[in-house]
Amino acid sequence: MASYISLFISAFLAATLLPAQSEALLVGTIIYSPEQVLQLIAIASVGNILGSLTNWAIGRFLNHRYASRIDVQSKTVQRAVSLYKRWGWVSLLASWVPIIGDPLTFVSGVMKEPLWRFIVIVSFAKTLRYVVLGYITVSSLS
Repeated sequence: MASYISLFISAFLAATLLPAQSEALLVGTIIYSPEQVLQLIAIASVGNILGSLTNWAIGRFLNHRYASRIDVQSKTVQRAVSLYKRWGWVSLLASWVPIIGDPLTFVSGVMKEPLWRFIVIVSFAKTLRYVVLGYITVSSLS
């Protein structure tokens, strides 16, 4: 149970604008309990999706209140803005990509991406990443 909670928290934080990583914990947990790979992928996916949703909410609703805490002038955020302006909602397929993915979910909130589309695309992208990672990990154990 503690490993599930740790994985959820790690995946949640990894999807926010905070510097964190969840892949190593997921791989380690799968190696320790390969029979629970589907549950572990589901827990990591839900945590990561909720973390991204937090970014979207900050961008959409709380931007003015937290603007002093978020460096919206950073090069990473500016790249995300450029990517989003160029590709629109399709850019959210890159929400799983390290460094650019988290600011991209924030920017999608600022750009008023509809919540339903945000959840569908981000859920697909983030879950697929964990499925691939889980598959590679389990395959390497055989």
